[in-house]
Amino acid sequence: MDPRDTAPDSWEQEDDVEAPTDQLQSALTGLNVNAKPFVPNINAPEFVPTFLQKGPTENPDSYGTDTVASVGDSKTIALMENGEADATTEETWEQKEEPSGAEPGGGPIGDGGPAEDTQQEMEEEEEAPTPKVAPTPPDAPKKEHVNVVFIGHVDAGKSTIGGQIMYLTGMVDKRTLEKYEREAKEKNRETWYLSWALDTNQEERDKGKTVEVGRAYFETEKKHFTILDAPGHKSFVPNMIGGASQADLAVLVISARKGEFETGFEKGGQTREHAMLAKTAGVKHLIVLINKMDDPTVNWSLERYEECKEKLVPFLKKVGFNPKKDIHFMPCSGLTGANLKEPAEQCTWYTGLPFIPHLDSLPNFNRSSDGPVRLPIVDKYKDMGTVILGKLESGSISKAQQLVMMPNRHTVEVLSLLSDDVETDDAGPGENLKLRLKGIEEEEILPGFILCNAENLCHSGRTFDAQIVIIEHKSIICPGYNAVLHIHTCIEEVQITALICLVDKKTGEKSKTRPRFVKQDQVCIARLRTAGTICLETFKDFPQMGRFTLRDEGKTIAIGKVLKLVPEKD
Repeated sequence: MDPRDTAPDSWEQEDDVEAPTDQLQSALTGLNVNAKPFVPNINAPEFVPTFLQKGPTENPDSYGTDTVASVGDSKTIALMENGEADATTEETWEQKEEPSGAEPGGGPIGDGGPAEDTQQEMEEEEEAPTPKVAPTPPDAPKKEHVNVVFIGHVDAGKSTIGGQIMYLTGMVDKRTLEKYEREAKEKNRETWYLSWALDTNQEERDKGKTVEVGRAYFETEKKHFTILDAPGHKSFVPNMIGGASQADLAVLVISARKGEFETGFEKGGQTREHAMLAKTAGVKHLIVLINKMDDPTVNWSLERYEECKEKLVPFLKKVGFNPKKDIHFMPCSGLTGANLKEPAEQCTWYTGLPFIPHLDSLPNFNRSSDGPVRLPIVDKYKDMGTVILGKLESGSISKAQQLVMMPNRHTVEVLSLLSDDVETDDAGPGENLKLRLKGIEEEEILPGFILCNAENLCHSGRTFDAQIVIIEHKSIICPGYNAVLHIHTCIEEVQITALICLVDKKTGEKSKTRPRFVKQDQVCIARLRTAGTICLETFKDFPQMGRFTLRDEGKTIAIGKVLKLVPEKD
């Protein structure tokens, strides 16, 4: 047996030993020791190493022979060259994979235009997540983090649009989608496969309905987006409120299909409720995506688009969005990806930017990184310590920082920080974080608790005065009325203990006498008392933690803002 074929005790020793020149020469002619696994590719372009001034090499195998120049540096050359060769094969592999035909039902992706773009995006994406090991200093200007929540009625296509965006920006590779598609076909649900990128658990996939708020992220040239895919079903509205409370901008997805738009928009539909909840959760900018424009009943008709638009504008105005500044309408198709990244050819009448470029062109949000630390907790679990999830509303957090968990006043230390699953040393406002904490057990944390810095604790209490707008309630509301309070990520039972005064909607004047009851569409100032201690701030000091919604019997009854905190009488 040839001694070269037996495994050595240690590779390091083997490398350091100087082999006789002729032996190494003959060995390297046919074999490159340091080669990475080489993936053969039939469509690969001819590879010309930059540092060899020879003619192009004929076949991928022959480059081993060209480089054996001298024993000393042959290894390094081979290594470098192989590194480059590898990069090329990876790129060409993608080039080969991309145009292999659009995904079934994939409309315009097949004609090469969007595909090549996707491929460039993919390569950029490939390079972007590298800072898992150590963040590089030249990458100093961090992209702005923006949280986008997808809201709308059941089956409007929220998850499908989310999945399609992830595919177009290269966050989900084609192979995974093809796998989803096969699985979906087996269940006779072939149009659902894109939504499976966000609906990850079995129950959601079987029923085709989102339950939890799905999370994913993608990047454009200027911004880093987190997609929050909210459930549309009315049983899961509490989950949706939790998702909307983390969002900076909302995308209201409307189905243009005949009959579907109407059901989503009538009294019992989720379109109205979601738009209203998004507004209360502090979403300033709303993009309305009129989806399913490729449906046979719609066929990209301008009349249908305008009809949906006309019905929506007065309602969104009533909720508090300014149609000129805060709302942007656009047609799209989630299933084919038309008008999400590239303009749709079928839709000649729409002249604005497609969805992803429009998101990229939005103005920046002004956030103060020097404010007090406020991180409402959305979720927690055990994983080598206690891990919490949440969006940093203000301030900045760094590794090894000492923080206080309110309202229980536990002092904790940050062991590690993940921003959208990429480890960092510090994070600024608006980022979605996973923190591993020391000094607190997972059982001691509840969603709705808040991480603060010790110098500036957030307020906590049980009684507060608030201005409330009654949105829908059949009978009257009197003192003693119980409901469920949703404030930032916290859910708590609450009782209206006293009605202080009514507020005139038009003039803002307060009534002199105390009202005995309030009814639908009235605005009042009331004193509320929660069952347990919660963290909250006045709306004036900290809007994100001062807005809330009241729900009862699965319906949103009122929205409000905290005016003042009432100290406890001990």
